[in-house]
Amino acid sequence: MAKTRVLKRIPLSLSERTYLPQIVTGLKTTFSNMFKEKVTLQYPEEKPSIPQNYRGIPTLVKDPNGREKCVSCQLCEFVCPPKAIRITPGEVPDGDVSREHVEKAPEEFEINMLRCIYCGFCQEVCPEEAIYLQDEYSSSGYTREEMINKKDKLYELGGTLPDEHYKWDNKKKAELEGNPH
Repeated sequence: MAKTRVLKRIPLSLSERTYLPQIVTGLKTTFSNMFKEKVTLQYPEEKPSIPQNYRGIPTLVKDPNGREKCVSCQLCEFVCPPKAIRITPGEVPDGDVSREHVEKAPEEFEINMLRCIYCGFCQEVCPEEAIYLQDEYSSSGYTREEMINKKDKLYELGGTLPDEHYKWDNKKKAELEGNPH
């Protein structure tokens, strides 16, 4: 049978019974911070400054002429560590002369933002510069389905970026090289 042990309770001192040390410590903290510069932001009206190399939400972008840059090569899907990207390749519509040199276009393009780890591999590997990481850092939804960005939403978030290489504009390339048509 285990022997019970009796501990003596030490009575509290006067300062411990009145909580004076804790009150003085709290007032000291309050007064020391009262005259410092404010660090609180009124979010969402005020947002913090974002660093230059911040990796935010991945989006799809169009070229300056409003054409899809994505050619369904699926490199971003293969390189994505958490498998957050899903692409269903499709055919380029017949009669689209602006994309005559392109074999495929994405029929469906989804990025599951619940799985995305914002690593930036998709942007790095994209040969067409069709995926761009925005500086947006807060996305929310009430259901899991709302957190899956489909192709139309990805283009809405991404918008249009300038195309410095004129990769899709054969006519513009020819003009830059001095060969009109």
